[in-house]
Amino acid sequence: MMESTGTRPFAAFEWMLSLRYLRARRKEGFISVIAGFSFLGILLGVATLIIVMAVMNGFRKELLDKILGLNGHLLIQPLDSPLTDWEAVAGRISKLQGIVLAAPIVEGQALASSPFNASGVLVRGIRVQDLVKLPSIANHILQGTLEGFDQGQGLVVGKRLADQLSVHVGDSLTVVSPRGAVTPMGITPRIKTYKIAAVFEIGMTEYDGAFVFMPLAEAQAYFNRNNDVTAIEVYTTDPDQIDQFRQAVSQAAQRQIFMIDWRQRNATFFNALQVERNVMFLILTLIVLVAALNIISGLIMLVKDKSNDIAILRTMGASQGAIMRIFLITGASIGVVGTLTGFLVGTIICLNVESIRQFLSWLTNTELFSPELYFLSRLPAEMDPGETGAVVVMALTLSFLATLYPSWRAARLDPVDALRYE
Repeated sequence: MMESTGTRPFAAFEWMLSLRYLRARRKEGFISVIAGFSFLGILLGVATLIIVMAVMNGFRKELLDKILGLNGHLLIQPLDSPLTDWEAVAGRISKLQGIVLAAPIVEGQALASSPFNASGVLVRGIRVQDLVKLPSIANHILQGTLEGFDQGQGLVVGKRLADQLSVHVGDSLTVVSPRGAVTPMGITPRIKTYKIAAVFEIGMTEYDGAFVFMPLAEAQAYFNRNNDVTAIEVYTTDPDQIDQFRQAVSQAAQRQIFMIDWRQRNATFFNALQVERNVMFLILTLIVLVAALNIISGLIMLVKDKSNDIAILRTMGASQGAIMRIFLITGASIGVVGTLTGFLVGTIICLNVESIRQFLSWLTNTELFSPELYFLSRLPAEMDPGETGAVVVMALTLSFLATLYPSWRAARLDPVDALRYE
C-alpha cells in the first residue's frame, strides 16, 4: 500500500486548484455568477460601512468643533446673587491651569430688522478681548473688522442673517427687545438702531443665521443689567476632560455658582447621533453578512460540482486537510479581494466626498446636503483608523467563517461514493 507523501499546508498545487476553481468554465457559469455577487456584496458592504461611519464621525466632529468654538465648555451662572463681581470671578478662573478663556456675557433674545426683512436673533454681549480669542469668530470675519468693537455701538452678525436681512457692513440694523424701559403704562419694548461693524461665517447655519454680537457694556445697558452679566463662558484646553476642571473652577469663583458643561447642554443631540451611528453600523453589517452567506451557497454548489475532482485528488493521495484548504482559499479569496477593494473604494470616496456631493448636486440640479436641514455648509468625512480597521477585520472574519462549512464538507466527501455514481 502506497503511503501518502503529504505536502506542506498551502502548497503551490492547492493555490493553483483554488484559483482555477474561481475561473469558472461555461457549464459552471451559475457558480461564477454567485461568486461575482458575493464579491460585489462584500465590496459594497465594506465601502458603504466605511463611508457612512466616516461621514457620521465627520458630522459629529464638525458640529462639536463649531458648537464648542462658539459656546463655552463650562457655563457658570449665579445662584444666590447677581454676578456683579463678574470681572474678579472671570479673572481668577482665567488664571487656572488648562483654562483658555473665561468670558463674561450678557445674553438675550431680540428681533433684528432692516428695511427689507426681520428675524429673531440671540444677542450676546461680550468684551472685544474675549471675542478676538474665539477662533470660530475672529478667524472667519468676511466683512469689516473687530477693531474698535468696544468703543463704538457696532454689531457683529452672521452671514446668513446678513443675507436674510439684505444688509452689509456699515448698514443700519434695528434691534427690538420686548423687555425695555418700565413706565407707568407698563414695560415698553426697547428699540435701538446699530451699525454693522463686521460679518462672520462659521459654517453652521444655526449660528450664522441667529447670533448677533454686541459690546458688553452696550448689552448691559440694552438689557437693563445693573452692571452684572448673565453668565461666564469658560473655555478649556480639553473639552473631553471637563470634569477635571469643575472643582478648581468652583474654588476659584469664591462664591455660590451653578455649573453646566457642554455635554449636559447638548446631551440629547449627541446621544441621538450616537444611537443613529450604532443602528447604521448594525444595518449595514447585514450587507456584508448576506454577501458571506452567498459565499457559503456558492462554495456548496462548487463542492457538489467538483465532487469527482475531489474523489480523484483523494485517490491520488491528497489529504483531507489539503482538500479543505483548497476550498478555504477559494472562498477566502473572494472575501479578501472584496474587502480590500471595498476598503480602497471607501477610502477614495471619503477623501473626495464633498467634490462628489457637489457633482451630484450639479448633475441632479438639487441640493443634496441642505445647510438649513443639516446645519453644516459642507459634507464632512473623518475616517477613524480603529473603526475602519474593525470594519475590515469584521468583513474578513465573516468571509473566512463562511468558507469553513463548505470546505469541511468537501474534505469529508467519500471518494468511493463520489466515483460510484459517476
